[in-house]
Amino acid sequence: MKRRLSAIFITILLFAGYGKSLWAQLPAGAVTSPTGNPSSTTSSGTTASVYAQPAAPQAQSSFTGSVPSNFVSGVLPISLEDAIHRGLKQNLGLLLSGEDVGSARGTRWQQLSALLPNITTTSYVDRSQVNLAEFGFSGLAVPGATFPTVVGPFTYYDGRVYATQSVLDLRAIHNTHAATQSLKAAQHTYKDARDLVVLAVGYNYLLAIADEARIETAAAQVNTGQALYNQASDQLKAGTSPAIDALRAQVELQTRQQQLIQAKNDLAIQKLTLARVIGLAPGQEFDLPDKSPYEPWEGLSVEEALKRAYSSRSDYQAALATLSSAEYSRRAARAGYYPTLGVSGDYGIAGSYSNLFTHGVFDMRATLSVPIFQGNKVHGDILQADALLQKSRDQLESLRGQIDADVRTALLNLESSAQQVAVAKSNVGLADESLTQSQDRFAAGVTNTVEVVQAQEAVASAHENYISALYNYNYAKISLARAMGFAEEGVKQYFKGK
Repeated sequence: MKRRLSAIFITILLFAGYGKSLWAQLPAGAVTSPTGNPSSTTSSGTTASVYAQPAAPQAQSSFTGSVPSNFVSGVLPISLEDAIHRGLKQNLGLLLSGEDVGSARGTRWQQLSALLPNITTTSYVDRSQVNLAEFGFSGLAVPGATFPTVVGPFTYYDGRVYATQSVLDLRAIHNTHAATQSLKAAQHTYKDARDLVVLAVGYNYLLAIADEARIETAAAQVNTGQALYNQASDQLKAGTSPAIDALRAQVELQTRQQQLIQAKNDLAIQKLTLARVIGLAPGQEFDLPDKSPYEPWEGLSVEEALKRAYSSRSDYQAALATLSSAEYSRRAARAGYYPTLGVSGDYGIAGSYSNLFTHGVFDMRATLSVPIFQGNKVHGDILQADALLQKSRDQLESLRGQIDADVRTALLNLESSAQQVAVAKSNVGLADESLTQSQDRFAAGVTNTVEVVQAQEAVASAHENYISALYNYNYAKISLARAMGFAEEGVKQYFKGK
């Protein structure tokens, strides 16, 4: 009966190690709930962790790429602040957003050109010969004189400056206002892109230092497993312990070795991901001098956080500017029914080529255009503008609700993760003490390796829970800074000196 139970226990341990290798192949955040609620399983350790890592930030795929910088020989130390600085210079999403601002600025100038003076100049010299017969004159006969039907060749010149100016064009005026608001929206979107870069860099940097902590924990567990295996082997040789104890210790040691191998691989892959986000050169070696920091959170009420979010969130300001642009576009569409007034004129010199000094010539006119029937084109423009305006209003209200949810979720996660860090830290000390006592009991021959292995599992689980809780706490800080619209300043404030 004892042999059957021992065999079952060994099988469970083997499957636990095999399950770990399968679990490591799952994509990051595959089982993480969108609300950040605790999960019953993590990507590390054979013992389930009660703390789940938050899902990756919801950003466009362009924010996961970058324009690589120049390669630097040697190993670069990349702190969290340095990583954010590099991301704000090299991240592809931010660079593309900057180009969108340039495009919006060009569109505004295009619309503004309809309201500004347009000045051109044209000069030419012409040499001509005219056949009067072409116009129906076969020849003119005057008593005493005969006029030829072919006149010329003769040369003349004309050089003028032309100017046009819109005096009243409501459609152009409203289109210019709409383009101005679109430019403001693009500028706010660029600021929001900076916050998204900070969020993406912070997420991947914290994941990397969490993976480093897991390597340290896994290495410590390997050393503990090796010590247990050596002790069990010595007792087996001395005849004071059965073979099952040595076998059980060997399984535990190899399981911990598997975890260490996987942890090193996870870190290497995560560093590649971080390098892509911050724009390091391909193959650039770097290390992470910052470790998981912990600083107590100074409480902030929901009302204060929401007030700051609505006034600071760049995406909300961009949505307001987009709504204003849609309103001006609707006015511009309706202005298609209204008349327009413009003036134009030209001034220059013209005359015979043989006489270069002549009087100036000019022409000035005012034009009033009154639309009468345009085939319902204006009606169609108004329908499109109305749809765009309603769409902008709906998106603004949706974003307002999303900001409320983001702020409340970040505050809840921050409060919960702070409590989890305290509990997990205490649990690490208790688990370490329990392992020490179990090892002493085994050395004294009071118990077998089952108790020691269980204590090792508890230690591994406690350390994993602490790493996950600390990661969740720090990421919740960044998420709250992003939710309130000051991620770039918030990271420096929350992680100062780290």
